[in-house]
Amino acid sequence: MYIRVVSDTLTPVDITNLLGVEPDEAHAIGSRKRPEYPPRSHTSWIREVEAPVPGARPEDFEPLLLSWGDDFATALAGLTGREAATVSLVIVQEIRDIDSSAEKGIFLGAGLLAWLARAGAAIDIDQYIHHG
Repeated sequence: MYIRVVSDTLTPVDITNLLGVEPDEAHAIGSRKRPEYPPRSHTSWIREVEAPVPGARPEDFEPLLLSWGDDFATALAGLTGREAATVSLVIVQEIRDIDSSAEKGIFLGAGLLAWLARAGAAIDIDQYIHHG
């Protein structure tokens, strides 16, 4: 799970300065993932939410994300409010046992939804199902 900020106009340094938080990963407009790939058309700035335990479910991440505080959410909203960037909470879920109820489903609590609304953030869910 991570927060992703995407902008067509800001640099990673601009975003870091506006948020007051260092990213875990950032890519500038014009940079390339690999030399043979086309240049990026936008900046991306990512702050990861570390898994609290191996095999953590999406709802296990909620307290960690909320611990980043309202000031960070407000700073993110400042980017979206100026239309300088879009902000998303990205949830990546891998399902390896399609019969396991522990691997399926995503629960987002009211506190997390309120924080995301304060941040002006969308939710992006990437699910990967691995089975034979």
